[in-house]
Amino acid sequence: MKLHELRPAKGATHKTKRIGRGDGSGHGGTSTRGTKGAQARTGFKNKMAHEGGQMPIQRRIPKRGFKNPHRIEYKVINLGQVEQLAEKYNITEFTLENLYINGLIAQTDRVKVLGNGELKEKFTFRVNAVSDKAKAAIEAAGGSVEIVK
Repeated sequence: MKLHELRPAKGATHKTKRIGRGDGSGHGGTSTRGTKGAQARTGFKNKMAHEGGQMPIQRRIPKRGFKNPHRIEYKVINLGQVEQLAEKYNITEFTLENLYINGLIAQTDRVKVLGNGELKEKFTFRVNAVSDKAKAAIEAAGGSVEIVK
């Protein structure tokens, strides 16, 4: 086989539909636009979501709820999970970088430590937020907490 003998597989290519090239082409006359009406005319543009005078769907459907744009979402770590995570991933410092490297959070996630559970070992936390109960429990165990913005 030579380069000049290469051809596409049979049925892989199709002839393009040439519209408005006379009646002999099979697509002449009205050029596949039907007869009369705005859509048959040149320069026709339809407006997005226009339903021909019928009330559009975005106005028919009732609006519900409220999404607060100022709400801050946190990934939560409870004190009961801390020792398990430390053992599994060999972590002594809970920083955003360590949690990201171990696949526990995404790069843009914020982390909050909550006080559900008990803490027996000493750990260092550098996170975005900590509850009062969690902060007291961490400091009682000999650890430290630093809030990172």
